[in-house]
Amino acid sequence: MHSTQASRRASGILAHISSLPSPYGIGDIGPSSYAFLDFLLAAGQSCWQFLPTVPTNSLFDNSPYMSSSAFAGSPLLISPELLYAEGLISDHSLRHHPDFSPYSTDYAAVTDYKEELLTEACERFSGFDDNAFHHFTTSSPWLDDYALFMTLKEKFGNAGWFDWPSELARRDSAALAAFKHENMSRFQYFRFEQYEFFRQWRLLRQAAEKTGVRLFGDLPVYVGLDSVDVWTHQSIFALDERTLLPTHVAGVPPDYFSATGQRWGNPLYRWHTDDAATRKLLADWWTSRIAAIFSMVDMARIDHFRGFESYWSIPAACDTAVEGQWQRGPGKVFFDGIFERLGRLDIIAEDLGIITPEVLTLRDSLGFPGMKVLQFAFDGNPANSFLPYNYTTPNCVVYTGTHDNDTTVGWFLSDRVDDGMRREIKGHANRRLDDGSGIHEDLIYMAMASIGRLTILPLQDLLGFGSDCRMNTPGLANGNWRWRCAPEYLTPERAAFLNELTVRFGRERAR
Repeated sequence: MHSTQASRRASGILAHISSLPSPYGIGDIGPSSYAFLDFLLAAGQSCWQFLPTVPTNSLFDNSPYMSSSAFAGSPLLISPELLYAEGLISDHSLRHHPDFSPYSTDYAAVTDYKEELLTEACERFSGFDDNAFHHFTTSSPWLDDYALFMTLKEKFGNAGWFDWPSELARRDSAALAAFKHENMSRFQYFRFEQYEFFRQWRLLRQAAEKTGVRLFGDLPVYVGLDSVDVWTHQSIFALDERTLLPTHVAGVPPDYFSATGQRWGNPLYRWHTDDAATRKLLADWWTSRIAAIFSMVDMARIDHFRGFESYWSIPAACDTAVEGQWQRGPGKVFFDGIFERLGRLDIIAEDLGIITPEVLTLRDSLGFPGMKVLQFAFDGNPANSFLPYNYTTPNCVVYTGTHDNDTTVGWFLSDRVDDGMRREIKGHANRRLDDGSGIHEDLIYMAMASIGRLTILPLQDLLGFGSDCRMNTPGLANGNWRWRCAPEYLTPERAAFLNELTVRFGRERAR
């Protein structure tokens, strides 16, 4: 948080775009986002944090952390209403949609619906030869590889790129050119899809700037194996040259979330290759990736920041993360190179999990704020670094919980917390266990009152929702990322409650 604006005390809400109210089965970057900006404005908030906005797919439970592209936008987040406003879909297509649940995203049904709309929109689109489309395609060096990758995925029944015919998997230029020529209409469809996503995103950024809300994005460290990034840049990943599959994969050792650790399965980067050309390609790719997200947002959280100091390397043949080993990460020199090329950026380090003094040294040497999560504060240890009275610097971001935690109400009522611990938690909020106050409001009060320069509250915690509204359970392969907020819960009363606390603790927006 290096800008003048970011140095002020501030607060915001964590709500992924997919979770916003919308009649179209999933929140989007059109009117549903504009309405949420209005709610943030009424609540006096300065920041809106969301999860990665990249494409998702059903093979990985539609996780935004296992995407087909680190650069592309999710077509599921494209607004039908903005397509209609452009004259790209009919009134009938807009209004005759499935009867979606307002509480959960049915990804299969939403995918089918959005694909129908985007197919119609692409057929109606007459701007392929216009300057705006030409500018987008020429200024997005990742775009043609993405469109070709998605077209190939369709052609081969969604098979992983490593299972395609060898000349295509290994990117023979003549084979790729011939395939593109034979499938030009689908190639052009995927280019249009991305053009429309980023056209709508520019409108959202403009709306956020008018309200004074900073957009707070999320940058996963790793990318999915079956992604255009790995297919296009095979030399920068730890792949077997014969099978094109990873030799080692990413994850974390056993921790608070999982007794066997987490085996994420993402391929690892070749940070320490002896080949200078490959090291340059890796640095260039990362620079382009960070530049791309900061063209969309004002600040970004780097997920699994500790992987830049050292990362858990798991032999690909292992089913769990237990057999992994720590390997040295690229360290400070990596970020120094990024900042030399892009300038200073507002980056927040996700420094949770097994954090060593070396990780903290790297974080502090870069000036990155770390994260303080109140749900981790109450283990009976008075020296716990997540307890607000132990914060040693305001250069941190204070959360009640994150998208990987249970909701605060769900956590407090779960068997992970006993009555003795509940009394301790309530005592920290100057409450009694039997006083009837909501634990979510107690933790919100603690977070807002803390010295942390920025406080972020999950929307579920602001609304006092239970475990059925949890966004993600790490280590659980299915059933995540689906929660949605019905419109009736975003009330003026909730906005007023948060605005009052925001003003009380000096976190109101700059005028």
